[in-house]
Amino acid sequence: MAAPQPPSRKPRLLIGPFTQLLPMSGMPLKGPLPDSGLPVIEGAGLLLEGERIVKTGAFEALAREARAHGTAIVELPGPSIGLPGFVDSHTHSCFAGSRAKDYALRNSGRTYLEIAAAGGGIWDSVQQTRSASPETLEKLLLERAGRFLVSGVTTLEVKSGYGLSVSEELKMLRVVRAAHAKTAADLVATCLAAHTLPADFDGPAEEYLRILVRELLPILKKEGLASRLDAFVEQSAFSPEDILPYFRAGKAMGFGLTVHADQFTTGGSQVAIACGALSADHLEASGPKEIDALSKSEVIATALPGATLGLGCGFAPARALLDAGACLAIASDYNPGSAPMGDLLTQAALLGAFEKLSHAEVLAGITFRAAAALGLGDRGTLAGGQRADLVVFPAPHYNEILYRQGQLRPSMVWKNGQCVLDNPPD
Repeated sequence: MAAPQPPSRKPRLLIGPFTQLLPMSGMPLKGPLPDSGLPVIEGAGLLLEGERIVKTGAFEALAREARAHGTAIVELPGPSIGLPGFVDSHTHSCFAGSRAKDYALRNSGRTYLEIAAAGGGIWDSVQQTRSASPETLEKLLLERAGRFLVSGVTTLEVKSGYGLSVSEELKMLRVVRAAHAKTAADLVATCLAAHTLPADFDGPAEEYLRILVRELLPILKKEGLASRLDAFVEQSAFSPEDILPYFRAGKAMGFGLTVHADQFTTGGSQVAIACGALSADHLEASGPKEIDALSKSEVIATALPGATLGLGCGFAPARALLDAGACLAIASDYNPGSAPMGDLLTQAALLGAFEKLSHAEVLAGITFRAAAALGLGDRGTLAGGQRADLVVFPAPHYNEILYRQGQLRPSMVWKNGQCVLDNPPD
């Protein structure tokens, strides 16, 4: 009888030398982060094995070891800064159509809530998305995921919420699943069927939510379409009283929770805390009471600067949240209505300038803290055992990345140990 063969080791690969490698490891999840506490490895190498990171260290020492064992080496051609692949933890990237008219109306003085009441807003996107075929939605989502990927976003949360019926929400989430299998990026699906009460639903909010619990959520579990639920807690959507039974039912079924909270009025962050949600997102209306409560909870506060730029309103109180001891993630909120830019790095850089965030706080907000907002512990840092998700910028110092406010683009992006962008500078 033949002796059992040891499992074959996946091929190893060494990348470097990095002028500076920022592993983002060993940093606290909550509270402020001075730049003096940002770990920086100069002259570094990153050793990969298949989809995972083995270790970081001095490039020359790793290179000698690699050559001795026949390990392949990817040598970077010039000044290079390495960071974990970015995580965008809040987007609405699956949609059809445009809301350019809404944008023009807002800039002419109409408010978001006024436009929604007149038939624009979310319901406009619902009608356009319902009219699109699954094939069209998949094509659009893949194009958008590709744009995020080459900008350094290797993990992209994608919400439903423009279907607002059982069949149309299932259509959207099946599109997200299909697209996930065809892109190198990781697409994390979230069910936002509780985005707003559908205009064509003849009944109260509580009845619509009961239908979702009875008819939609069991199918999501059976088909594995989403493990997360979201809801918009706002005057134009659902009240805290409406949404609490829905969230409790979803949590009892094993769904993780996140909340569109405190965007125009407060109340949503209290729901997030009461339900033990992973994150409370938006928070532009949060005041001292909400900031204090979030800082004392385990709920991650997610700032969405894209919504501020799209709506022309104030930023979430990111500085105050951090100083109070909260965990701050930063996401793009990419959507056709209130946040049409969809550029995470640009938005994070601008939030940092307006809210006086350290570079450590901004970069943490789009790497390991954003990963925590999705409940993902296997990414967001460049440490042994983590996913080999990496973004490389052609610069001599990491300060250049945020200083350029999104105009410095990656020269390389790696996802799960595979190079998905190789665009060396001229």
